[in-house]
Amino acid sequence: MRISFTKMHGLGNDFIMLDRRETALPAMTPPVAKALADRTTGIGCDQLIVLEPCDSADFRMRIFNSDGGEVEACGNAARAVALLHGAPARVQTDGGVIALEPTTDGARVDMGEPRFDWTDIPLAYAMDTLAMPVGWEMLENPSAVNVGNPHVIFFVDDIDAVPLDILGPQIENDPLFPERINVNVASIVNREAIRLRVWERGVGLTRACGTGACATAVVAMKRGLVDRKVTVTLPGGDLSIEWTEADRILMAGPATESFRGSFEWDQFA
Repeated sequence: MRISFTKMHGLGNDFIMLDRRETALPAMTPPVAKALADRTTGIGCDQLIVLEPCDSADFRMRIFNSDGGEVEACGNAARAVALLHGAPARVQTDGGVIALEPTTDGARVDMGEPRFDWTDIPLAYAMDTLAMPVGWEMLENPSAVNVGNPHVIFFVDDIDAVPLDILGPQIENDPLFPERINVNVASIVNREAIRLRVWERGVGLTRACGTGACATAVVAMKRGLVDRKVTVTLPGGDLSIEWTEADRILMAGPATESFRGSFEWDQFA
C-alpha cells in the first residue's frame, strides 16, 4: 500500500505528517514510526505526526518521537498542523485539547494551562517543583512543569557551556522522572528574552522545542525573572511565548512545508 506524506518543520524541528482524517491508512505502531523516522533508511524526522478523526475536537493529533515512543504534546508540530489544516481548529492530543490557527507568518497555538504539582510532572516523590533540591554535575536547583508533556528547566549563565549531549540523557532517564523528562538549559537575556537549548525526550538534541520554550518561559515568569510575554531564542530561531492572566500559554512562531512524497507501507511495517 502506497502512503502519501507531507514533510514539515518548525524552526528546524522536523516532522512526517500522515493524514488519516478522510483516507483510511494502516494503524501506526512504534516500530513503524521508528523505521520511518530513521534518517538513513527511512524518510527521517524528529517526530511523526498522525492526524485522525475525533469526536471530542475537530480532529486528533498523535505524536511519535524518533525512537518510536508515543508522547503527549509537541508545540512545533502543532504549528505545522495549523499550517497544514489551513484554518482555526481545536485539536485533541494525549496532553489535552489545544487550539491552533494559521497566521500570515506561521501559526499561533493556545497550549493550555501549565501544571506545577509534583504528581503532574510526574516526579518519583514529593518536592517543590519551582526550586527542586537536586542536581547533576554543573546543573542544579531546576524547576519542573508539565505543559502537555514534562519538562525540567535549569537556568545557567551560558547555555553553550553545558555539555547537554552528555547530561541530557542522564537527566532524561533519571529515576526521579518515572516517565522520563525533557531537559532544558536556559539563560535570561533580559526581561523580554530567553536563550534556550533542549534535550528532547526520545529524540535528543533538537534545533527547537515548542513545549520546551513554553515550559521555560512560564517557569522564568513564575520565578519573577521575566515579564509575561517573552521571545525564546533556540538554535533554530525565535518563538513568542505569552502566559495570560487567564492562565493560558500562547505560543506563536513559524512553520514550513518542506516537500511531499509517498512510501510503500510494507517496506517499513
